[in-house]
Amino acid sequence: MRKSVLITGSSLGIGAACALAFAREGYDVGVNYCNSAEPAARVAEECRAAGADAQVYQADVSRREQCEAMLAAFIAHFGKIDVLVNNAGGALTMPKGGFVDMPMDYWDAQIDLNLNSAAYCARAAAKDMVEKGTRGAIINISSIHGEITWVRRKALPYSAGKAGLNMFTKSIGVELIKYGINVNCIAPGLIYTHIMSRYSDQNVEGFNRKIPAGYGGVPDDITPMVLFLADKAKSRFIVGQTICIDGGQSIDGAIDNMLDEPF
Repeated sequence: MRKSVLITGSSLGIGAACALAFAREGYDVGVNYCNSAEPAARVAEECRAAGADAQVYQADVSRREQCEAMLAAFIAHFGKIDVLVNNAGGALTMPKGGFVDMPMDYWDAQIDLNLNSAAYCARAAAKDMVEKGTRGAIINISSIHGEITWVRRKALPYSAGKAGLNMFTKSIGVELIKYGINVNCIAPGLIYTHIMSRYSDQNVEGFNRKIPAGYGGVPDDITPMVLFLADKAKSRFIVGQTICIDGGQSIDGAIDNMLDEPF
């Protein structure tokens, strides 16, 4: 029987690369998007071309009721969920000023997107896995900025949300492993996706100099670890861990003044 995976925020970037990687590994795929309908449809078509049953789900994952409806629709179609990848997230456009000037609506939106969304989806997925005895996997996509952050930057809620996601991974990891459900996390560093098109070649050269490896990553630097953590035969003894994939950036700590806005 084919396994199924739902990947949040999978119309573009790392999420899209994960969807295609799973399809090529023989999984049926749920592609989630919030606003990017056409890219999501293209990802689904590519997954189908690789032999997958690919379904598209529109949902704003920062809203609990939409997460629950999406998981219910996914499970109704595929019969169960084997793997959930909580990939949706990101740093929204930062308001001017520092923390004391920051609108709390901005804080709320960042925590909802980068932390609460994973809890909403993971709870619905884990409930189905437990009820059906599915020895599945939940993989959260965090960031190295859950450990280090921009000094004097206004990315506070983004970093706080990602740090919370790392601890959330530990907490539910130790709780759910007794059901055979492995929960782990990946913390990417600088990954060149469509978002980086806003920066000049000179900017990119500057970014790369801050990374010990000398270059930024691409989505396919992340997908092998996602597939590994989804493979129970290979990763069954890995529980509640956050694995950095960042070219050494978080070890070196060279983050201050790297960017004027989050990536």
